[in-house]
Amino acid sequence: MATSSAASAAPSDISPSVAPGSAVKRELYPPIEPFHSGFLEVGDGHSMYYEQCGNRDGKPVVILHGGPGGGCTPALRTYHDASAYHIILLDQRGSGRSLPFASLENNTTWHLVADIEKLREHLAIEKWQVWGGSWGSTLALAYAETHPERVTELVLRGIFTLRRKELDFFYQSGADFLFPDAWEHYLHPIPEEERGDLIAAYHKRLTSTDEKVQMEAAVAWSVWEGSTSRLFPDPDFIKRFAGDKFALAFARIENHYFVNGGWFDPEDQLIRNIDRVKHIPAVIVQGRYDIVCPMRTAWDLHRAWPEAEWKLVPDAGHSALEAGTMRELLEATDRFRPSAK
Repeated sequence: MATSSAASAAPSDISPSVAPGSAVKRELYPPIEPFHSGFLEVGDGHSMYYEQCGNRDGKPVVILHGGPGGGCTPALRTYHDASAYHIILLDQRGSGRSLPFASLENNTTWHLVADIEKLREHLAIEKWQVWGGSWGSTLALAYAETHPERVTELVLRGIFTLRRKELDFFYQSGADFLFPDAWEHYLHPIPEEERGDLIAAYHKRLTSTDEKVQMEAAVAWSVWEGSTSRLFPDPDFIKRFAGDKFALAFARIENHYFVNGGWFDPEDQLIRNIDRVKHIPAVIVQGRYDIVCPMRTAWDLHRAWPEAEWKLVPDAGHSALEAGTMRELLEATDRFRPSAK
């Protein structure tokens, strides 16, 4: 007998939509510049940078960057058709151009959810598409589950829900079996006697008053993620993660969120509360060989949310810039644009 419960369905009942290999390639939309940028005072001493691109009268979409702490890049403007979309990007608290830089004060998931909503109100937007990858998928889910009436669609990539087992796999034991060479560099700042809890050991150093200690830890933490984000490691990509300014915000804010479990209660809050967004059209794009945010998490979300369109990219890691992942993200935003039939 058929059942409507995803949790009780046998594996053979699930027929995920699997993307073809990267032989079918698509280029990102052409680079664009913002038609407006500015800062929004969001309270608690924080000033959030945001920018607006594309068609000011087009369909609104808000782009949520990764990390936390990563900040927006120009490439994030180019996953949507600028002639059809009003594209809004923001740098989350402490990240990118937002001020104060790399600040951990009054910086939690729920502060960020409130900031996104303040920006929507500031721009007088009734509803918008929410697009996010990696930590951006976490924040997108947290925002949508808090304000489902404000979300037209969700486009999610490289799913991360900040459960302890996800953190342990990447920062304690698991990913090191696949990247032992990069792992040695990640371990280097931490004495052997403190390696039983590497996230805690890094927290001690990333919040140190000694700037040299803080920066050494920040670069090692950041480069570990940059080294493991693509199916084929890219030296130029890794170099960006090694930059002092980027690494400082990225490592400090990520680690701050991780030692606090993202302020989720219970830790699987995002999957547990998925009923709040099941009515919202959604696409989940996941690289099969994503080491940073392994497929297990995306699969758990897919099982809890079978209504969302599932796109497994068989030849991709974590990065949104890998060919197969890029193609699926572009196809999703094209389907949701106003001109789509």
